[in-house]
Amino acid sequence: MNKHKIFSMAFSSVYPHYINKAEKKGRTKTEVDTIIFWLTGYNALQFQEILDNKTDFETFFNEAPQLNPNVSKITGVICGYRVENIEDPLMQKIRYLDKLIDELAKGKSMEKILRS
Repeated sequence: MNKHKIFSMAFSSVYPHYINKAEKKGRTKTEVDTIIFWLTGYNALQFQEILDNKTDFETFFNEAPQLNPNVSKITGVICGYRVENIEDPLMQKIRYLDKLIDELAKGKSMEKILRS
């Protein structure tokens, strides 16, 4: 079974796109980082190492300190797929992040995005 191309992409190569998407809609890099930290359990220092080391998506999620226990509350469609029905666990985590960034760009409150 072939791995999806994104699994081996450096997280740092996609991260600026997350920020750009948010900032185009009046949101901030800090909010993007808050979402990433909430989802993965990384802190700012650990995250900077991820970016500096050009860690790939697979390693980024496999070594995440703790996936947020509320990820099951992330539902909806991203890239034509329902995130809750994606079978590949790694792809599902990537799409969770995509969905949260989309919600940020669409103007949802951080409280709703973080399933508080």
